[in-house]
Amino acid sequence: MRLRHIEVIQALLQTAHLGTAAELLQLSVAEVEALLRDAESQLGFMLFASVRGRLQATREARELQGAITRVYDAFEPVQRLADSLRFHQAPPLRLVGTPPLVQQLLPQCIAALRRRFADTPCSLLGQSTRDMVHSLLLRDCDLGLSLHDPQHPDIHSQALAQGKLFLLAPHGWLQPKQKYVALQDLAGQAMVGLEGQDPLSVMLASKLQNLRPSPVIQTRVQTYQMMRSLVEAGEGLAIVDPFTAVGARSAGLDVCPLSPPISVTLYALRRHGSDSSPLTTALLELLTEQAEALLAG
Repeated sequence: MRLRHIEVIQALLQTAHLGTAAELLQLSVAEVEALLRDAESQLGFMLFASVRGRLQATREARELQGAITRVYDAFEPVQRLADSLRFHQAPPLRLVGTPPLVQQLLPQCIAALRRRFADTPCSLLGQSTRDMVHSLLLRDCDLGLSLHDPQHPDIHSQALAQGKLFLLAPHGWLQPKQKYVALQDLAGQAMVGLEGQDPLSVMLASKLQNLRPSPVIQTRVQTYQMMRSLVEAGEGLAIVDPFTAVGARSAGLDVCPLSPPISVTLYALRRHGSDSSPLTTALLELLTEQAEALLAG
């Protein structure tokens, strides 16, 4: 099959109608029908059957759908790059970050960067650190931001700023002007847990399990943002990163650092050997400045 065949099949899977698919592809109905018949001829089986005026995908088409979607999705970055070259734009800067950073840190930094580099498009995705490393190695992104150093031989980790973990509690749980919470004060408390095997969550789980009595953890979630939402819903206390704590404080939750403090570091991740551009350098400076300002606040 040719790429044009894949475009036609994808459009028909989405619309189930020749006319609507033709409008989507900016082709005539006759051209779409001819491309469909040509694809079916090459494949040796039918892809769609007409049922009550609509096109119904055959079993073979449904089995092909996942692979066709992946091919179609992989083509989109090529199309975006071609569009930027056609309009003489700079190549897009592709960023990924873990959810707390995507929520609290990166939007302000990207806005400031775009004011300085107005002709450079940016894309931002949220990913776990493990998926981020995979994206960097596949060259699907240019820069990753994480609170964990993956310690991968092909990934360069640059520490940008350091903060500490915070306790989140419902409003009024802390004493007025309380400056910190001792870890032992969490013994026996109802808490929200964090799923995952990253070094920070494993270390934190070990510290909590050593308390007597251990905290009662009935609910575990994947992200710090979900932990914050459950604290807001009254599910218990939670220990979160400093960037999630910033948003939680603004939302009216009680926020307090732990004692003894547990440090967390913001890392910029890049492929070893990737070129540093003025754009990347400017972004790292903005990230460091903004992160330090948020952590100080």
